[in-house]
Amino acid sequence: MTAAELQQAAKALAAMFSCFPQSALADAEMQLRGYLAAVQEAELADVQAAIQRFIRGEAKVDNAQFCPSSAQLSIEVRERRLMRELMAKRGAQSPVKLVKG
Repeated sequence: MTAAELQQAAKALAAMFSCFPQSALADAEMQLRGYLAAVQEAELADVQAAIQRFIRGEAKVDNAQFCPSSAQLSIEVRERRLMRELMAKRGAQSPVKLVKG
């Protein structure tokens, strides 16, 4: 991700953090850095889609009452990438033309 994309990802993460209870002992800056490190190689669109799925309760987690770990976020980001790639591949395939005989 570019620096600008990392900033956008940080904003999306901050939104996710505000939707889940946080420990009073958590260092917010270090937490944000850890999550960004986990997703920095991903596409911003996949990160944003994964975060939205956690916020909406659509992602696979053991307990949807708590913020996902950076590992859980990374897994969901990879799943979003896979789905995006599959949809792009499906869209790139030319439709089959039926020949009337």
